[in-house]
Amino acid sequence: MADTQYILPNDIGVSSLDCREAFRLLSPAERLYAHHLSRAAWYGGLAVLLQTSPEAPYIYALLSRLFHAQDPDQLRQHALAEGLTEEEYQEKLERVILGSEAAQQHPEEVRGLWQTCGELMFCLEPRLRHLGLGKEGITTYFSGNCTMEDAKLAQDFLDSQNLSAYNTRLFKEVDGEGKPHYEVRLASVLGTEPSPDSEVTSKLKSYEFRGSPFQVTRGDYAPILQKVVEQLDKAKAYAANSHQKQMLAQYIDSFTQGSIEAHKRGSRFWIQDKGPIVESYIGFIESYRDPFGSRGEFEGFVAVVNKAMSAKFERLVASAEQLLKELPWPPAFEKDKFLTPDFTSLDVLTFAGSGIPAGINIPNYDDLRQTEGFKNVSLGNVLAVAYATQREKLTFLEEDDKDLYILWKGPSFDVQVGLHELLGHGSGKLFVQDEKGAFNFDQETVINPETGEQIQSWYRSGETWDSKFSTIASSYEECRAESVGLYLCLHPQVLEIFGFEGADAEDVIYVNWLNMVRAGLLALEFYTPEASNWRQAHMQARFVILRVLLEAGKGLVTITPTTGSDGRPDARVRLDRSKIQSVGKPALERFLRKLQVLKSTGDVAGGRALYEGYAAVTDAPPECFLTLRDTVLLRKESRKLIVQPNTRLEGSDVQLLEYEASAAGLIRSFSERFPDDGPELEEILTQLATADARFWKGPSEAPSGQA
Repeated sequence: MADTQYILPNDIGVSSLDCREAFRLLSPAERLYAHHLSRAAWYGGLAVLLQTSPEAPYIYALLSRLFHAQDPDQLRQHALAEGLTEEEYQEKLERVILGSEAAQQHPEEVRGLWQTCGELMFCLEPRLRHLGLGKEGITTYFSGNCTMEDAKLAQDFLDSQNLSAYNTRLFKEVDGEGKPHYEVRLASVLGTEPSPDSEVTSKLKSYEFRGSPFQVTRGDYAPILQKVVEQLDKAKAYAANSHQKQMLAQYIDSFTQGSIEAHKRGSRFWIQDKGPIVESYIGFIESYRDPFGSRGEFEGFVAVVNKAMSAKFERLVASAEQLLKELPWPPAFEKDKFLTPDFTSLDVLTFAGSGIPAGINIPNYDDLRQTEGFKNVSLGNVLAVAYATQREKLTFLEEDDKDLYILWKGPSFDVQVGLHELLGHGSGKLFVQDEKGAFNFDQETVINPETGEQIQSWYRSGETWDSKFSTIASSYEECRAESVGLYLCLHPQVLEIFGFEGADAEDVIYVNWLNMVRAGLLALEFYTPEASNWRQAHMQARFVILRVLLEAGKGLVTITPTTGSDGRPDARVRLDRSKIQSVGKPALERFLRKLQVLKSTGDVAGGRALYEGYAAVTDAPPECFLTLRDTVLLRKESRKLIVQPNTRLEGSDVQLLEYEASAAGLIRSFSERFPDDGPELEEILTQLATADARFWKGPSEAPSGQA
């Protein structure tokens, strides 16, 4: 049972993102702007391979080499002609690869790549099958010998130097006397070569911190970021206004120098660029996949405004200040001034990274969010395909809930995403003491509503939400935002904004809450009992909310083990819709207040105790969650793969290239993404991976012909 969650079926669902109409409405200049930004995003997205596992770059290089030589149909026909059956073509990857056209053209290189990554690709050894630090999993944000204690020490060092962890990796080497030496490496085009003084160059030196040597260097992902910078520079020529030009100039400086401060400056211009037709963001953004919770995964997106849905979000923004007063914490715990953000519904043209979310609230820099503002986006064409559900595949619901769920899941999710992003991530104040000792709150008058006492803790200069709450920061914040969405969807004004009244409004509320408690059960797939940890921030957040609503009692939520029609274990989730207002709302109100107070005051010990307590997965009755987890794994539906289009420059015109919703379409989209520099990118990735291979158990030598 433990291994089933790591094995995907061959018939996994595939959907295509549709942005044809949105792209058609763009002007020639807007298309060129979107094209070059998309190229920058796709190039930068390759860095994610180097942020994941030692073998990931080699896997990509192998598949790239394979499918540049033969497209999926040609490879299949070739394999069948070589004597493989259809079933063997699906299952016997080594035979398919070594018998391919690519292997015949470059036998040493292809065999070398396979020898480097083939075994690791399929390895289900506990430490190698999921992300984690030290013995808990695999990550390339840290060298393989780093522990959580090393990560904490490095974070304290970074805080002491006012350096962000977002664009860093940490490498530890132990000398002959057993003393650790740490390298903090910044992502940048520039490396050790002399360069003009900047805010980064003064930091590039050796330090002694708490008895340990630290060296700050730069140049991580350099050849990849060089390609990002080249495309951003080309995009500047087609920027619609000065905000976009200045934003791109700062991004270029950030990626060239390795400067998060430059990226913050770019983000300021991005926030000021209100209502652009082509929206984008790029950089080291989300920290979900860093086991410590501080380092950002490279991400870049380009999208086009959907005007009809955006109009609803604009009405929500107009009501935001009034709705913030409905949240269950005192005014002193809310931002001094609500900085009215952009909130648009977008159709995604490009989203490069490890996954595609339904909505985004960025930037993630606390200081900007508190003083400059932020933007919210809902990704409409992603919602349309990623969360569509077939009735026969709906698990854990009562039969009489299924039709209602299918009818209202989409509309209710629009409401939840809007509230989650705008008033969830957009709400709440952090109590801060700056470098001069000044506080952003009145120490004499502000009272902690949970204790009735004056404020006892806060954030000091250099401390951020991520650095202070580290491993729980991402999930805790997602939980707070999800809870705000559930809480405020009960407000009639919110539902009217989205066009729901009367019985329809009640159904939207019910399905939104039902979807959350079902998601809390489905989340158990992402819990690892052997390591007692969660592997996905949003899923952990939804499980915590399920626990809170179960704790409310009075029959609000029940989970009942059953036997399915196939004779195998099953379960049913029930939500009593008559008790949402009377039982659910007060329970969520109490929980949400605690979350915000602990966040505002930077009370790490209290926050951990609360959050980790609810996130604990045991087999204690009545729910017996560990047993239920086995049922969830037995009944799970694999997440869909999403095929994205490409853009291609033909003369001065930009063409949109679309692909069928199939595995072959997905492969073609990647092969045609880098039509001219595929081999060069393969070499860049394998060289970068090989240069650092000594830091992990695994590939230690370059495959033949790749060094």
